[in-house]
Amino acid sequence: MRAAIVVRSLLFSFVLLAFSHGAFAQVGIGISVNFGPPALPIYEQPICPAEGYLWVPGYWAYDYNGGYYWVPGTWVIAPQVGFLWTPGYWGWGGNAFFFHEGYWGPQVGYYGGINYGYGYGGVGYEGGRWEGDHFSYNTFVNHVNTTIIHNTYNTTVTNVSENRVSYNGGNGGVEARPTPQQESYANEHHVGPVAAQTQHVQEARNNPELRASANQGKPPIAATAKPADFKTGVVGSRQAGGEYKAPPANTAGGNVARTGNEARPGTENHPENTTGASPSTINHANELQTHKFTPPNTGSAATDKIYQQQQDKLAAKEAQDHQKLQQQQEREHQQATQKNYNDAQQQQMEQRHAQQTQQLEQQHATQQKQMEQRQAPPQTAQKPQSGPPAQKPH
Repeated sequence: MRAAIVVRSLLFSFVLLAFSHGAFAQVGIGISVNFGPPALPIYEQPICPAEGYLWVPGYWAYDYNGGYYWVPGTWVIAPQVGFLWTPGYWGWGGNAFFFHEGYWGPQVGYYGGINYGYGYGGVGYEGGRWEGDHFSYNTFVNHVNTTIIHNTYNTTVTNVSENRVSYNGGNGGVEARPTPQQESYANEHHVGPVAAQTQHVQEARNNPELRASANQGKPPIAATAKPADFKTGVVGSRQAGGEYKAPPANTAGGNVARTGNEARPGTENHPENTTGASPSTINHANELQTHKFTPPNTGSAATDKIYQQQQDKLAAKEAQDHQKLQQQQEREHQQATQKNYNDAQQQQMEQRHAQQTQQLEQQHATQQKQMEQRQAPPQTAQKPQSGPPAQKPH
C-alpha cells in the first residue's frame, strides 16, 4: 500500500508539473466579469531577494466560485536573459470586463495604462533594464540591497500617477489605448507566465483572506519576496486603493459572463464530478485537478494490489489527457496573440476550449465511476430476519 501511495504522489506531481506551464488557469483570456475589480491597494515593495529577479506587480484576479481575489506582487526570475514582464490587465470589452494575460518578451507592451507602480506607471517599464546578460535595477522605484546587488542605477521617474483604478475602459476605467508600437510588441516572440507564477496564483486563489469580499480591497498579503511563498518576506497593504464596492447581492449569480457553453443541460444530467469543482467553472485544461480514488479495501491483499494498479494506470492516462489538451490550448492561445484576435475571435476560441475541457472532465468522471463500480465488493445477500418465537398457548 505504501508503494501505491508513492506512485499516486508521483502521478500527482507529474500533473502539477504539466499544469505549471502556460496560461493562468483562472485569469486567461476569455474570463469575463460584468463588474470591474477593486482599486489597487497601496503597499510597499519587498526587498529584491537576489540578483536576477524581476518585479511582477500584484493584481486582482477572478474566480467564479469566490469572486475577485488579490494576487500579491512578487519577484520572479525571468524565463530567459533579455525578457521583461508585461503585466496583465482588465479591459472593458463592450459588454463585460475581460482579462488580458501578461507575458514575458523582449519589450514591455501594452497593459491597459494601469499604474501598477514600482516602474510600471502605465506605459513601458522604468524599473530596470538588461545590460548584457545581467539585469540592472533602478533604485529610484525598486527596493534593492545595493551592498549585495551592485547592478543598479538611480534615475528619477516623474510620470507617476496616483490613480489606483485597476481596469481599462468602462465606467470609471483608465482611458488609454495601445499605440501601433505597443501592438507590435505583442506580435514579437514571447512566452506566458512561468511555473513559479502559476503556483503563485494558485496559492492566492486558495487563500480566503485574499478575496476582495473578505478584505474589502485591502489584502493582508499584498506582496511577497518570492513567488508562492506566503510566509517569509510578506508585506501587507497599507491601505485600500479606494472604497470597496461589492457587487449587488441579487446579481451574484448572474454577473459573470462565462465563456463556456451556456446552453448545456444542468449538472444533474452529467456523471458525478469528483474533482471538487463544478463543470460550469472549468474552462481550460490547466484548471483540471486529479481525481481522488478510493483506496481498495476488499480484505484480500492480492486483489487490493490489482485494483490499485488499475487505479494508477487510469490516473496516469488522465494526466496524459490533461497535458495533451493543455498543450493544444496553449498553442491556440499563442496563435491568437500572434494574429491579434479581436474580442469575437477570442470568445469563440474560449468557448471551444471550455467545451473541450468539460467534455474531457465528464469523460474522466465516467471512467472513474465505472472503475469504482467494477471494484466495489459484491453485495452479500442478507438473511431475512425471523419473527419472534411463537408463544406457547397457556
